[in-house]
Amino acid sequence: MFNMLGGSVDTVKKNAEAFVAATKETGLEVNAHKTKYMTVSRDQNAGRIHSMKIDNISIERVEELKYLGTTLTNQNSIQEEIKSRLKLGNACYYLVQNLLSSRLLSRNLKIKIYRTIILPVVLYGGETWSLTLREERRVRVFENRVLRRVFGLKRGEVTGECRKLYNEELRDLYSLPNIVRVVKSRRMRWAGHVALMGRGEVCTGF
Repeated sequence: MFNMLGGSVDTVKKNAEAFVAATKETGLEVNAHKTKYMTVSRDQNAGRIHSMKIDNISIERVEELKYLGTTLTNQNSIQEEIKSRLKLGNACYYLVQNLLSSRLLSRNLKIKIYRTIILPVVLYGGETWSLTLREERRVRVFENRVLRRVFGLKRGEVTGECRKLYNEELRDLYSLPNIVRVVKSRRMRWAGHVALMGRGEVCTGF
């Protein structure tokens, strides 16, 4: 897969035409069915009037695409990507939930299972996330569900009945940075190594 970035559709088209011409010299051809382009902008109408033809082949414009396992959208929204990541994280959680509730394993080992098996699945590509309060709540709800499995139930001192741990109690028991802090920390570290590119267009599928 080959991806191309540019500040405008015209720039991407010009560079893509040069790329296609170069590939022809080596006997390669562009697969029109697999080649797409996307205009990335907060403006919902951005790029709608544009069309792209390369070597007399019409290139389809899309509103989202998958790149290296990450969902990119034309409005640079992360809602669908977080939804997808949490779905994969839930699948991973259900595979190991018996381990997380086992009395044979220590809490420290269960936390390691969460941080080495489940958390990386959820936070794949999280360095590029710009979390809103709504997304922060969604990922925290997911983490709290896992931690309740790890720490188990609490017996009430008065009634003697078992109940689920409150969020504040989970925060006290889980001394490591929560999932939101991990995302923000990774984002800051990533931003220190990557130059800001601003808005641009993506032509992918070569």
